[in-house]
Amino acid sequence: MSDKAEGLERYVVPGLERGLKLLLEFNRHSTALTAPDLAKRLELPRTTVFRLLATLESMGFVTRQGNEYRLGMSVLRLGFEYLASLELTELGQPVLNRLSQDIGYSCNLVVRDERSIVYVAKVTPPSILASSVTVGTRLPAHATVLGRILLEDLTLAELHNLYPEAELSGYSASTPRKVEDLHAMIVEDLKRGYALSEGFYESSISTIAAPVRDGTGKVVAALGATIPSDHIADDQLPPLVDKVRASAEELSRLLGYRGRIAQ
Repeated sequence: MSDKAEGLERYVVPGLERGLKLLLEFNRHSTALTAPDLAKRLELPRTTVFRLLATLESMGFVTRQGNEYRLGMSVLRLGFEYLASLELTELGQPVLNRLSQDIGYSCNLVVRDERSIVYVAKVTPPSILASSVTVGTRLPAHATVLGRILLEDLTLAELHNLYPEAELSGYSASTPRKVEDLHAMIVEDLKRGYALSEGFYESSISTIAAPVRDGTGKVVAALGATIPSDHIADDQLPPLVDKVRASAEELSRLLGYRGRIAQ
């Protein structure tokens, strides 16, 4: 353990650490858990878990129905406050608003968290049916067009480190199953300066996406438009691509990017 880590260890509050670890046990696959479930997962006495749950329930971080607990609204509020505090979302929301109004389709801003993409901003025109994708939604990076954009800075070796398995999980017939195939797609996207796919993750959805870079030139987000169709008409495609790329470039400039935009 480093000197810095040892120094931090002295200030760790065990009760707070247990409470936060308890909250992290809830996810989309484990939306409801009982106290015995949590005690087993955390390897803690049931009495300790009951006290932690009572404290978290009193603060609104969990809610109880019968003997099951779920995450409460206080967790959601913290998540939205965090997203709203990001310079990226503050600067990106007006850009998304203008793009969505211009093209008439849903527009999204996503970031990468290891092997997942996370939606941090979204605008949907009133005329478009509500999508199941909302702010906070997580999807597999390798299986989405937006994810391919967010993987552009990684070398083939780095992709292998991120995906050490022999075969990638499949979500549609278009999903790359080998890291080499994923890398080849990313290289082509990088050459074009944008990514386009019809029915890549969902058969009835097409996506156009472009990279958003910060002042260091690093890809920090992907900006995309979602078209509710399995095919984009040939005469519609060029103007849509141009507008998505222009919006991504605008946000990149706002974040301090001064490099050359690929054409």
